[in-house]
Amino acid sequence: MSNTHHQLARFAEHIFWLARYVERAENLARILDVNESFTLDRRGGPEWLPVLQLNSDEARFLEGHKTVTAAAVIWFYVLDIENPTSITFSIRAARENARALRHLISTEMWLQLNVFYNELRGLKQRDLGLSNLSRLCGRIKEGCQAHTGITEGTLYRDEVWCFHQLGKYMERADQTSRLLDITYHRLMNAELTEGSPPDVSQWNALLRSVAGYQAYRRTHPRGLSPESIADFLIYDRAFPRSMGSCIAQVVAQSQRLRETHGLAVSRAMTGQLRRLERRTTRQGRRRQRMPPQKLHEFVDAFQVDLIAMTREMARAYFLTEVE
Repeated sequence: MSNTHHQLARFAEHIFWLARYVERAENLARILDVNESFTLDRRGGPEWLPVLQLNSDEARFLEGHKTVTAAAVIWFYVLDIENPTSITFSIRAARENARALRHLISTEMWLQLNVFYNELRGLKQRDLGLSNLSRLCGRIKEGCQAHTGITEGTLYRDEVWCFHQLGKYMERADQTSRLLDITYHRLMNAELTEGSPPDVSQWNALLRSVAGYQAYRRTHPRGLSPESIADFLIYDRAFPRSMGSCIAQVVAQSQRLRETHGLAVSRAMTGQLRRLERRTTRQGRRRQRMPPQKLHEFVDAFQVDLIAMTREMARAYFLTEVE
């Protein structure tokens, strides 16, 4: 295989992961912000363990911390450069991928990511207090959104753009599925075991974590039910953070790579795309009430397919293997 082919594969991989890391950082900032504002335990304080569970980080966190406290979790997810799911780690990784793409991306894209990363590195422990957390998360979200806006306005619409979009929407689909799974399972089990009425503030928190509260209210102006929220976050393609909307974008960009840019799609990758599309397409009538365990199985299968899709993309386009 030619050196040029390998070089193009590396560029595709860099832009794919650049987009994923920025999307990951923005989603985590949303979750930290909403968790502090809306998700309360029985004593009326923010509950931080679910944030660790959401990212499967309990074991990693407890290696360096004895107890789950607000200060420790916030530091772990904002400034801990050794934590591969932290915001600072993600923006540093995005910046390093951008460095390898300096000749393909605009100067504005590079400068904004560079300044953004240096701003994060300049944060101190005193900047992470609960009283300042919402403001800090707002700055982080704005930094990620600035990247998205600059990319939208300056990145040339060739294969590089397609791989950037694939990375962004695959990460977004993954984050929405994880959030829906852990929140739905935890809240529904609590309601079933304790016999308490649905906690509206908790379901509000779920919607606000994906910036979907106003969009949900446009389609559901009255009432707030777990089933309708799950339906909205899985199937509603008019909402850009739903799993269905994200997978539709993944399918569209994959088709564009094949039809416009002549990049072949393997049979295995085509199969994964079809499975993901079927899972996130509402079939016939609106689905019936889905118990927490059944939803967990649904989301788990979706995530397995998403991981398999990433692996097939790596083999086909990046000439690498993804763990």
